Amino acid sequence: MDVIEKLKSLQKETGWSDYKIAKKAGLSSGTVSNLYKRNTIPNIFTLEAICKGFGITLSQFFADNELVEMTPDFKELADNYGKLTDENKKLILQLTKNLK
Repeated sequence: MDVIEKLKSLQKETGWSDYKIAKKAGLSSGTVSNLYKRNTIPNIFTLEAICKGFGITLSQFFADNELVEMTPDFKELADNYGKLTDENKKLILQLTKNLK
């Protein structure tokens, strides 16, 4: 994975300037700008700060596919689903397919 390209992709998705990324990450704007100018991979602490600025985890940053955010509602749903019988799980799956 090309870390710089991934950062550029996130920046493009959000439409944020280098300054806004730096502000959200708690870094200097020069730190963010220099990553691109020098094409250098940030250290883990800088990358973690940038990820927090974007509202993602390092795991999400390095994931090859999209991850589902575990919101409190989704967690409750998953917890409750795990407690159901196999028959009830099938019913819930069919219900959610019909709701789409």
